Amino acid sequence: MSGPIRVVLADDHAVMRAGFRMILESEDDIVVVGEAGTGAEAVAAVSAHRPDVVCMDVQMPDMDGLEATRRLTSDPAVAASVVIVTTFDRDDYLFQALAAGASGFLLKNAGPEELITAVRVAAAGDALLAPAVTKRVIERFAVAEGAPAPATPPGAGASRPAPPTLPVELTEREAEVLRLLAAALSNAEIAQELYIGEATVKTHVSNVLQKLGARDRVAAVVYAHRHGLA
Repeated sequence: MSGPIRVVLADDHAVMRAGFRMILESEDDIVVVGEAGTGAEAVAAVSAHRPDVVCMDVQMPDMDGLEATRRLTSDPAVAASVVIVTTFDRDDYLFQALAAGASGFLLKNAGPEELITAVRVAAAGDALLAPAVTKRVIERFAVAEGAPAPATPPGAGASRPAPPTLPVELTEREAEVLRLLAAALSNAEIAQELYIGEATVKTHVSNVLQKLGARDRVAAVVYAHRHGLA
């Protein structure tokens, strides 16, 4: 992207926002353009400042961060990625954050470099979930959305099951990229795995999202898990 990454900080503790601001603005490529102490203020700040990334707390007055995230991600005029930053390492928050459309989930006890990396990764359109966390949460997401549990084939282990048939037409390369997305690889890691350029990966990811009708990479990962690609 051209210019610095624009960030809005949403947290009901002013000291926490000040700490995040100090960490992020120590980097030349990141600028904090707005702050909010409530979910409602966060929505208004995004409308006013048009950031690239929102660092969103969960527990805030007036409107919690999950509802604020739902409102932002459902607004076609909002292009910002939302990273949930919370004290609570709870599966229900993580699950609800993904369902609300968040692009990432970070704990407040993370180190400064992790926060900086989270903002950069979100701005680049990548997801922020480690493979183990992704698998656990995506499985719950699929069950909650009514996806059938994968059947165990008769005589499992005797023969290799046939590859899954997707309800959309992806090229072989696009299906490969989708599988790697489901394994929580970044664009750079996918490029290294497939021996192609990162710009080519971005094109494949864009094509996959368009064909799947997926809003973002997280939605594509959900799709992959539902259809046996991960």
